[in-house]
Order: sequence, then C-alpha cells, then structure tokens
Amino acid sequence: MTKPPLTIYLAAPRGFCAGVDRAIKIVDMALEKWGAPVYVRHEIVHNKYVVDTLRDKGAVFVDELDECPDDRPVIFSAHGVPKSVPAAAAARDMLFVDATCPLVSKVHIEAERHHAKGLQMIMIGHEGHPETVGTMGQLPEGEVLLVETVDDVAKVEVRDPDKLAFVTQTTLSVDDTADIVAALQARFPAIQGPHKEDICYATTNRQEAVKAAAPKSDALLVVGAPNSSNSKRLVEVAKRAGCDYAQLVQRATDIDWRALEGIKSIGITAGASAPDVLIQEVIDAFGARYDTTVEVVETAQENVEFKVPRVLREPA
Repeated sequence: MTKPPLTIYLAAPRGFCAGVDRAIKIVDMALEKWGAPVYVRHEIVHNKYVVDTLRDKGAVFVDELDECPDDRPVIFSAHGVPKSVPAAAAARDMLFVDATCPLVSKVHIEAERHHAKGLQMIMIGHEGHPETVGTMGQLPEGEVLLVETVDDVAKVEVRDPDKLAFVTQTTLSVDDTADIVAALQARFPAIQGPHKEDICYATTNRQEAVKAAAPKSDALLVVGAPNSSNSKRLVEVAKRAGCDYAQLVQRATDIDWRALEGIKSIGITAGASAPDVLIQEVIDAFGARYDTTVEVVETAQENVEFKVPRVLREPA
C-alpha cells in the first residue's frame, strides 16, 4: 500500500542544551567516580526518559535533602536550589555537587548584586517551578517578589518603587516576558534590569526555530515533558506563530494519529531536556506511516559547552 507523502519540518536548534548536557554528565561522572548509589535532589532535568536511564545506572532521586544519607554523594539539579540547601548539606558534612546550569547561576549572582545595593527584587517566573524557588531562595524572605503575568505587575506591592530590580526565569516565553518587562518599566520607571537577557540562549533559539517552522506546518509536535517549562513554552509559541494544532508529546506512543489525519506537513522540535533518541523515535514513527521528506529549519547554530565541577575532574 502506498504511503501518503509528508514533509517533516525539523526545527534547529532543538533538544539538549549545554546546561542539560552538563547536568546529565555530572550524574554519570559521579556514578563512575563514587559508585552507586548517588543521590539527586529533584529530577536532574525535566525528562522521564533521562531520569529513568540514570536511575537504572544507580542514581536515586529524592524530593528533599533529608531523604539522603550522610555518607553518599548528593547532586543538586540543573534548575538550581535555595541557599539553604547547600548550607544544610555542609552542616551534615555531606559530599555534594551542584549541577545548577551556569546560566541559572548567573541570575542568582545578579539577584545578590542588586540586593547588596539595597534593591528589592521582582522575579518574572512560574510559581513553584524549581528554578523560581531556587532563585528566590538566594535572598532573605520578602526580598524577592514573584510576578507571573502582566496583571500581576499592577498588583505587586513593593517597599520602595525607586529601589527595584528584576530578574527572570531562564525558560520563559521571550514574547510574554517582554510584555511583562514593559509593564514593570511603565509602572516602575527606575527599575533596573539584568546586564544581559536572563532568558537563556537555548530557550530563545528553540523558540525562534519554532516561529520559523510553525507557519509551514499543518501541525507541530514538541517532544518534551509536561513539567518542562521550556517545552510548554514551545507549544505556545507554535500556536501564536500560526500553527493551530501544536501538542506536547513525551514519546512517539503519545502521538494522536487520528488528530493528524490528512496532514501534508508536520513540524517537529524538542525541549532543551529531551534527548535525541526520543526525537528520532518520533521521526521514525512518522516514517512508518508516511513517505516522509525531512527539511531542517535552522535559525541558529549552537556550540556552547559548560565545564563540569572540578571535584569530578580530579582523580578519586
């Protein structure tokens, strides 16, 4: 039986970013250096396949530090942690490795510098997201106020409107964040921003690639986890860019084939914590049902690499 033709518009960049790659490498190197089990506070990155793969190698994922024994290494996730967490680990003489993405650490340093100048911080982010919790936890209670939307800006109560600065979660929608920043600047003209954009290069690049692929596509799939902020933002960006059917799928088994009946083109991308194997799995699933032609829609090239902590590069 002849398979119907289908053009796959493969967004580039897509998938793993340097921070995610580094975090996974940290867990692998820790297991190699110290043996199993190695404990990890929270999911190292937001992807079930990655977490399950590391668990099979001997990583133990926990919600909080008090679930870890004193005598085994513990790794902090790529999203970052409040200052209280490494302090508690140090108080117990634990061996810990911080896998926080360096671009998240940059935001932490910005917040501390502004605080040292007597400025109250406003953070643009998602309540409860590990990165937001970690960033807000760099400063004393009440020194960081959270806003999630433009409407929140009108309601936020600050100590002194002339002594404010803002930071953002690194995985937000570039366009939505620009609207919130504009609202902050309109209400608080003296507010100070970061020296360089907080939204990370990988988030920005993946959103730009989706903006280029979405208008060409009858539908678009984002390979990623439902708790991945940057993956969910890609779905929103695709819809805003003109692709009415944009969905998040964790794996090929999640594809709703009935909803895709009659399509002639499909856009495919992946969040920054989705591995290549899952992207290829989705491409292969379409290849089994369609006569596919793959066209890469590239808007940027990435060659960023982050070093792992020195403790893992030193001999055991």
